[in-house]
Amino acid sequence: MDRTKEKKAVALKYESGKDKAPRVVAQGRRAKAEKIIEEARKAGVPMKEDPDLTEVLMKLALYEEIPSELYVAIAEVLAWVYRVNHDYEPPGGGSPRVSGNQTEP
Repeated sequence: MDRTKEKKAVALKYESGKDKAPRVVAQGRRAKAEKIIEEARKAGVPMKEDPDLTEVLMKLALYEEIPSELYVAIAEVLAWVYRVNHDYEPPGGGSPRVSGNQTEP
């Protein structure tokens, strides 16, 4: 199987005041990746496709905080999520719902 085409997904979570850094809360390949993506869509969680960063994050243990070497890369993703959440207002108002693997324009 060509690993470059294999579906992968990683979910991060950060709780201010509790966590020092974002941590991996879900990760998977193939069917498990599809399930993570499906759950994120249902919850309205913005998703950003970054195969290189995903590959690095897949090497971390579940619930492990991201290492300081990844702070800049993750900060860029979080800044993108912030922009998505604050720049996009769905028709009729309410919370933003972004589905699919979103990428920057």
